[in-house]
Amino acid sequence: MCPQGPTCCTSTMEENLASLSAQETEGLIREAGRSLQASFNSLHRSFDTYFTELHGRSERSLQEVLSSLGPLYSQNTRLFAELYTDLRQYYRGSALNLDENLSDFWSRLLERTFKASAPTDVTVSEDYFECVAKQQETLRPFGDIPRDMKTKVIRSFVTARSFVQGLLVSADVVKKVSQVSLAEECTKALMKLIYCPHCRGLASVKPCSNYCSNVMKGCLANQADLDPVWQDLIDTMIQVASSFSTEPSLDVVLSSIPVRIYQAVHYLQENMDTFTAKVFQICGTPGEPGTGSPTTHEQKKKSGSLTALDHKPSPTAELRMEIQVSELSSKLREMRQYWVQLPVALCSKVAAGSNSQDNCWNGITKAR
Repeated sequence: MCPQGPTCCTSTMEENLASLSAQETEGLIREAGRSLQASFNSLHRSFDTYFTELHGRSERSLQEVLSSLGPLYSQNTRLFAELYTDLRQYYRGSALNLDENLSDFWSRLLERTFKASAPTDVTVSEDYFECVAKQQETLRPFGDIPRDMKTKVIRSFVTARSFVQGLLVSADVVKKVSQVSLAEECTKALMKLIYCPHCRGLASVKPCSNYCSNVMKGCLANQADLDPVWQDLIDTMIQVASSFSTEPSLDVVLSSIPVRIYQAVHYLQENMDTFTAKVFQICGTPGEPGTGSPTTHEQKKKSGSLTALDHKPSPTAELRMEIQVSELSSKLREMRQYWVQLPVALCSKVAAGSNSQDNCWNGITKAR
């Protein structure tokens, strides 16, 4: 494997040293991979912590926002808790259909609100509620709020879920590719690069950096083939991260969920007469003949109008969102050139420094 001429190594020693050079280089590749995996895992932890805090803060604000609904909130806390559980499970990777789950939430909320407006002596059957639920699309009892909230929530959660999955997949790709064994031709080239100087009695002479770079590029040619799709992946991840702060931003969507629910219920309660009249036309009058029909529930007017703007995140939270997006994007950009820069990174640990380029191992002897 080494150049012809005086040598301290037998052919058996050369083979052993060749095997050692491959093991050491594979170790350096795995070490570099572990460092990148750690960076991806750190990004994942950072974003997951941030997103989980946003989600938890939104859920905790439910009582503050919805308590003015009285029994409609206090008797249906499980319904609202299940909505947040579904959202959390979806973010974590559950196969549930977010569109269907949100539609189901609004159907159940309509049933509870409609039931709360009915006199206590009127029994409304499950079949009747089913008929009422079917009128949601045409009668729009909650106005445009369910459709608007669904669009924004689905967009936010699909984006967040895709982003965290992308971070995990990226780390897994690096791990698997970093464990690929080196080819036989590469092993011979590494022997010539790293240990043939030893056989010449030049153990203290390190390889020339350009020579090292060429050998490492040849050994990592397959990994370099990943570069175009890897850069596409990282660019897409950066785009996704940037979308978190576009209007309506991720923190605004999550923080306004309780407010949007309140506004929807308030809208229905104010328009209950019109809605029930239309429902009676389509579904008939509920209860036994002569028992009367549901009467509108008199909503206690809340002082001041509650809007999503009232529950926007604080300036501090908005700043944290900007910082989070900026840090994610910056760290992802650092990873973009990983596979093409890997040979350079490995040679920085193996080759001679810039001051020793006149006295380095060039594959044949100690020279330039």
